[in-house]
Amino acid sequence: MAQAQAADESPEIEFEAAMERLEAIVSQLEGGDLKLADSLALYEEGVRLARIAQRHLEGAEGKIEALLADGSLVDVAPEDGRAAGSA
Repeated sequence: MAQAQAADESPEIEFEAAMERLEAIVSQLEGGDLKLADSLALYEEGVRLARIAQRHLEGAEGKIEALLADGSLVDVAPEDGRAAGSA
């Protein structure tokens, strides 16, 4: 368990880099040409990267919610591009 905690405490990488590496890991795992130990190591790395990506998404969601809550953003109606509630 200490090993998993140490991996989560590593420096944050950018969301895009985490997703790119996750895609590469998935490709390798789907290939089925790896030894069990190698597959497990990649899976562990993937879990760590997924947690990092999730933290990035949660942070972005929090910022969006804060912006919407203070009323500084106006909802845009997708049909015509006009602000909601405008004539």
